[in-house]
Amino acid sequence: MSESVSTPRVRFAPSPTGYLHVGGARTALFNWLYARHFGGTLILRIEDTDFERSSEEMVEGILEGMRWLGLNWDEGPFYQSKRLELYRQTAEKLLASGHAYYCFCTREELEQRRAAAVAAGRPPMYDRRCRRIEKDIAAQRKAAGEACALRFAVPEGGATSFEDAVFGKVEFSNAEIEDFVLLRSDGIPTYHLSVVADDIDMRLTHIIRGADHISNTPKQVLQYRALGVQLPVFAHVPLILGPDKTRLSKRHGATSVIAYKEFGIVPEAFRNFLSLLGWTPGAAGKDADGKDREIFGSDELIRLFSLDGISKSNAVFDNDKLAWFNTEYIRAYDAQKLLPLIEEEWAKAGFTPDRSQDEVLAAINLVKPRARNLKDFAIAFRAYFIDSFEYDPAAVAKFLKDDFVRALLVELAARYESTAEFTEASTEQVLREFAEEKGVKAGALINGSRVALTGQAVAPSLFAVMVNLGKNRVVKRLAAANNVGTV
Repeated sequence: MSESVSTPRVRFAPSPTGYLHVGGARTALFNWLYARHFGGTLILRIEDTDFERSSEEMVEGILEGMRWLGLNWDEGPFYQSKRLELYRQTAEKLLASGHAYYCFCTREELEQRRAAAVAAGRPPMYDRRCRRIEKDIAAQRKAAGEACALRFAVPEGGATSFEDAVFGKVEFSNAEIEDFVLLRSDGIPTYHLSVVADDIDMRLTHIIRGADHISNTPKQVLQYRALGVQLPVFAHVPLILGPDKTRLSKRHGATSVIAYKEFGIVPEAFRNFLSLLGWTPGAAGKDADGKDREIFGSDELIRLFSLDGISKSNAVFDNDKLAWFNTEYIRAYDAQKLLPLIEEEWAKAGFTPDRSQDEVLAAINLVKPRARNLKDFAIAFRAYFIDSFEYDPAAVAKFLKDDFVRALLVELAARYESTAEFTEASTEQVLREFAEEKGVKAGALINGSRVALTGQAVAPSLFAVMVNLGKNRVVKRLAAANNVGTV
């Protein structure tokens, strides 16, 4: 089965023992891109048979993360906890065909033997002793109620291999593969059994997942062959590492996708950033000068994505690079597209702008080139949208420490109030003429006005800010300069 299957069926199958993490999101994204590229089907499957650690909260967290990223699925979500009968039926087929056997060893016995093997310098693998029990006797013991698990009978010689779309031929000696458990003694399936039963039942054509699953694949290949089912295409994508080249973890910062939403990351920016962690579009992704492009819209990513572009090398998660993507997307979005994303930040900050829709959109366009994230529109840029805002103490201490400057700003407010024209050119002219009249540098009034009007030491052109805020707000805020920073 080749990559070019006309209607591929792929899946994202997270375990709800934690929120959607970066690695899982990248796997979901690659599957989504592949399905959309070929007009195929993306199935969402929740692997929740770890009943002690799985929770509804984590399931909802996974779904929320996928929705935020815009990764819509076509079928599901299916829950493994509701498909236990399928796994038991699959196990029965393997038992009936002689590819599985009952194991009556207790947990204590297994632990003792593993410890002895380690002490003797041998691999701590199951010694297959229950494999030597005659089938009839094993069935009688099982029927009599003796507790037992079901193990797969791995061939004792030779090797198990498969072709991987990323890594090429991958081969494991069967001597290195333990007779793995299919059903535990309580009847609950292991990952190895449930994933194969589901992938076959859901008619999956491609298994695109992290390279950390490569060691699981021979166990699954053996089951496919034992069940007489054609193998899907396996594509194992490289791991995501932190800047120190160790596997990405909490010590590198947030690993939950929703945390990045809370940081004010634009979902499309995060999607673009994730897509390039371990994948490149090749020659199709270069600009007219032959340089590699990095900004790709969703339609472009879908059109360009292929398994051929997936790297064998691990990817590095660079927070500075993500921040760059975020600023680029914020700058490129028009205000109307940014507005619903920013409104979420305003809601979290507990306010609604007290300006008209047109004024709000104009303010967004004014400040978005300086935005690092969406939260800036509710914190650093709050003064552009509502009259209740805080002043940066450092900015006040630097530019409004002089009472004389404060007094001049109050007087400047009166000048603006009596001015008929209120444009960038006219507001600048008024300020500079006023500074000359008072014998002070215009810069002192510009810096002081910026803090009085926005609460910040850094802002777009002061006179563009004034026009955006409007004459009434400018007059009101400058007139209150004596009260800035006081309680």
